[in-house]
Amino acid sequence: MNRARIVVLTVAISAGGVAAYLASGTDNSAPPPLPAAQLPTVDVLVAKNDIDLGQTVKPEDVQWQTWPAATASATFIRRNERPEGVTQVAGSIARAPFIQGEPIRDQKLVKAENSGFMAAILPSGMRAISTEISPETGAGGFILPNDRVDVILTRRLKNPDQSSGAPDVVTSEIILANIRVLAIDQAPKEKDGQNAVIGKTVTLELTPSQTATLSAARQSGTLSLALRSIVDVKMSEITLDDSAQKQEGVSIIRYGIPSQAAKAR
Repeated sequence: MNRARIVVLTVAISAGGVAAYLASGTDNSAPPPLPAAQLPTVDVLVAKNDIDLGQTVKPEDVQWQTWPAATASATFIRRNERPEGVTQVAGSIARAPFIQGEPIRDQKLVKAENSGFMAAILPSGMRAISTEISPETGAGGFILPNDRVDVILTRRLKNPDQSSGAPDVVTSEIILANIRVLAIDQAPKEKDGQNAVIGKTVTLELTPSQTATLSAARQSGTLSLALRSIVDVKMSEITLDDSAQKQEGVSIIRYGIPSQAAKAR
């Protein structure tokens, strides 16, 4: 090999080494991502497991969970405001069910103070009263706890003039409207996803004046329950069309206050 080839080979090797060194110093990797902005959070007391209606809340039924502060309602129990929240809710009775992970709210709890379950869940000023029903008088068993119903009284009035041969008169009237069902028999909640409960006794939530109305009606005739649509449970009173109000022998009682229905012409 002559001297010229040696020189050329040496220059080529040197150039390759310089290129490799320069290439090794070049960083083509993407820059590291910027850290995500941290949202303010707060610890909220939530149900660790499902809590059923009427269940006594135990410390192991609840736990603290981190929530975004912006979405934490003021009704939630926050750890920074009530660090003893677990102890405070322990022993309370659930007036409404909680699902797992649902925030605990004082509005859905009540301290029983050694009282029974039904007395604990009744709103202030309300009474629980029971009456007998059957599949025929209880909407075929499709009335469930927490549904709303109208109570209908049906009476048979004997014809005073028996010699005329006229039949007895049967009258029906709505004596109580938009009444909450507390329990069917001894069940204050729907069991195992049932959509029908065949019971013999229904417990209703009434005002003191309504309890007197119901007690008197039970001695006067047959009571039936009419299931209300979930759409109109907030309606303040019953509305009947003109043809229904003109039927003889029908009267309407709105929340215990009777009003005269129009007589048939």
